[in-house]
Amino acid sequence: MKQRAVLSALLILSVLVADQVAKIWVKTHMSLYEHIELTSWFHIAFVENRGMAFGMDFIGTSILTLFRFLAVCVFSWYLVRCIRRCLPVGFIVCLSLVIAGAVGNIIDNCFYGLIFTESQPANPFFAPTAELVAMGQGYGRFLSGRVVDMLYFPLWEWPEAFPIVGGRTFFGAIFNIADSAISVGAVAIILFYNHILLKK
Repeated sequence: MKQRAVLSALLILSVLVADQVAKIWVKTHMSLYEHIELTSWFHIAFVENRGMAFGMDFIGTSILTLFRFLAVCVFSWYLVRCIRRCLPVGFIVCLSLVIAGAVGNIIDNCFYGLIFTESQPANPFFAPTAELVAMGQGYGRFLSGRVVDMLYFPLWEWPEAFPIVGGRTFFGAIFNIADSAISVGAVAIILFYNHILLKK
């Protein structure tokens, strides 16, 4: 049980640190919508959003953050139970990834508006990159911060002949490490550990 608890804590901490380091670097070194092509299939593209993972935006930031916080509390309670029951390590890892990802985006929503100036598109008249400022001196209020996204994988474009998607990039979403952790954890649970969730 102790090994599972330590693994879970280290994994959550590692994802949070990696996620926040990447977001803070992008926010303080890139202008909004700036695009860096590292390879033909991997770009760093700085965007911000108020909504769900992968840039979706259909619900208020405050409501979404409160929902995330409630979900983290429920998942954390469930994670503790699973650790105590010595459920498979892989399942513990998946739950930890989901929790870490949710917390990573909660941090953005709760605090980025308070501690950062607003990111701007490139402009010759003012500094477009955000700066860290004293708590409460940022661009917004508590629960109004925007989530930083930057990972973009334009793997290929659909042929023009394809209806609807022709000429568009396959999986054109821009996301962050937290989104990735949530998605990998959730998909792995569905594929490999759904039998645990279905147990009474």
